[in-house]
Amino acid sequence: MGANISGGGSIDGDATGPPLRPRLDDIPESCAALILARLNPPEICNLARLNRSFRSASLADFIWESKLPSNYKLIVEKLFVEEDRDLMNLKKKDVYARLTKPIPFDGGTKEIWLDKNTGGVCLSMSSKALTITGIDDRRYWNHISTEESRLSNSSLPPTTWWFEADGELEFQFPAGTYSLNS
Repeated sequence: MGANISGGGSIDGDATGPPLRPRLDDIPESCAALILARLNPPEICNLARLNRSFRSASLADFIWESKLPSNYKLIVEKLFVEEDRDLMNLKKKDVYARLTKPIPFDGGTKEIWLDKNTGGVCLSMSSKALTITGIDDRRYWNHISTEESRLSNSSLPPTTWWFEADGELEFQFPAGTYSLNS
């Protein structure tokens, strides 16, 4: 089922065996790269496991640079410590992989990362990075260290009827549509 004879044939199908048929490995790497460039990152990685042509093509910088946000160089320069700044010398696939992991900044009160599927920029702010009107007296808050929180701890406000959260963020986002979740 689905097996292909890998040898024992000839191009014209003479007496030595059945005619050879083109196989997926016969696709030129440049064609495979053009196909991969149109896919999202998980699909690229799945096809890279298919055969050598797709695996080699999946390493092409132009494929992964198109998946990175336009400001990825700024993110690397601003948020990585000196020894990690050599990310710019890595293959773009490796830069993409590193940026999909959360990168803390502003004293650990904010994190930024790329969505693995879309390459979109995601940002998370902890309650400590916000001014909260109505209940900003932090004595009444419970700060809980937890492994379940994206940031190092979660804040549990006291029971209240309303509150207003205000925060500032200085960050150059690429052009696009963003949503806010609480």
